[in-house]
Amino acid sequence: MVLRLFPREEGFFVLFNRAAENILQSATLLRDLFDDYRDVEARAAAIKELEDRGDEITHEIMDRLNRTFVTPFDREDIHELARQLDNVIDWIEAAAARMAVYRIPRPTREGQEMTHIIVDAAQAIVDAVGNLQRLDRLDGPVREIHRLENLADHVQRDAVAALFASTANAIDIMKWKEIYETLEEATDQAEDVANVLETIKTKQA
Repeated sequence: MVLRLFPREEGFFVLFNRAAENILQSATLLRDLFDDYRDVEARAAAIKELEDRGDEITHEIMDRLNRTFVTPFDREDIHELARQLDNVIDWIEAAAARMAVYRIPRPTREGQEMTHIIVDAAQAIVDAVGNLQRLDRLDGPVREIHRLENLADHVQRDAVAALFASTANAIDIMKWKEIYETLEEATDQAEDVANVLETIKTKQA
């Protein structure tokens, strides 16, 4: 059992939790957009606001890192975790933006499935980051993130295969191929978060 007592710089944990919750909120809005497809531009703009908030949280983490002499874990891991969390929400926002910019008339079933996977991955990130001070509880949510990334990869491959087998025109195929890749990239970035968390646990063991 890993029960490492970190130095009492609690601010990093608060900020990481805020970043994770912000990811979950943006993922939920993306899923809701795909499930109830209306007011696309306004709802994509709402996700963009959350992405901007994520940038602000990342800036706060970096500012605190520059001002803190004793950090709760390695400085490079704090930097990398902040960066990877920011990447997740960047790709969530990119998917919403593409739906608006490309003027997609309706989402596909596969696209909806992928947004549900992203929400589950975001919830697992919240659970994992919430256990940064109890590293013995990290394994479950980290395994779940890896599982969900593999699932999203399979869904994305099947979706692209179905796309090229369809009678859709070439432009629509190109649009959806990029959207599927963007959605899948969000789960790839979630897995990168999991990898950083595993590194932190290994170093603290």
